[in-house]
Amino acid sequence: MFFLSEGFTFRNFIVDTFAIFVFIVWLWLLITVVADLLRRSDISGWTKAAWIAGLVLLPYIAVFGYFITQGKGMAMRQVLYRPANSIADEIEKLNRLKQQNLISEAEFARLRSQLTPLLD
Repeated sequence: MFFLSEGFTFRNFIVDTFAIFVFIVWLWLLITVVADLLRRSDISGWTKAAWIAGLVLLPYIAVFGYFITQGKGMAMRQVLYRPANSIADEIEKLNRLKQQNLISEAEFARLRSQLTPLLD
């Protein structure tokens, strides 16, 4: 509270800005952990409830503990839960390029054949 007695100074501005930044990063980490927890199907509801209780009671320790113990699994689950719209979007883009005569029919067929095996 030493900075409070000084009024509005550049140092107070920097400290407040840093505090807001840390809070936003913290909130983002918390949302990431909760989202990963709720998406998981490999753990029971009781385990999820225990993690949520830990996040409420000891938020910093629980978030860092979750990242330490589940970090690798989080990365793999993030890849699995990535929206599957990229292949359909790419085919749609190719179709638009073909309709605008920016690519030939042969090039369209070749590029689409490269994308089609990814759908299986």
